[in-house]
Amino acid sequence: MPLPTDFSLDIPIFAKLYDFYKNLSQVIASFPKTKRYTLGQKLDSFTLETFELLFSISTDTNKSKTLGKISIKLDLLKTLLRLAKDTHSVKSEDYLELQMALSEIGRMLGGWIRATKQNLS
Repeated sequence: MPLPTDFSLDIPIFAKLYDFYKNLSQVIASFPKTKRYTLGQKLDSFTLETFELLFSISTDTNKSKTLGKISIKLDLLKTLLRLAKDTHSVKSEDYLELQMALSEIGRMLGGWIRATKQNLS
């Protein structure tokens, strides 16, 4: 049975990631050209891969493994975002906004991971 089109926005972590991506795409558009197609593209790709993992979790039999993969992607995003700040590709205020969003997504994911572990016990 296909999922309704608004299924993803009913999941709070997905809605937060959706908003993060909207903001990130605007920030990447203002990256210097030399960073836009390298660092910017990686940030974009990792965010989209995180979307894919979130979508797949509803049909995944090993949710813990997929949640772990999402956690790794978020850590990579945080590191690349910090690198973008340190290479002056992103303004400090944009960095802070994106970093706060990633931190909130990380907290939500951490809660989901803990709940999944408790359900397995």
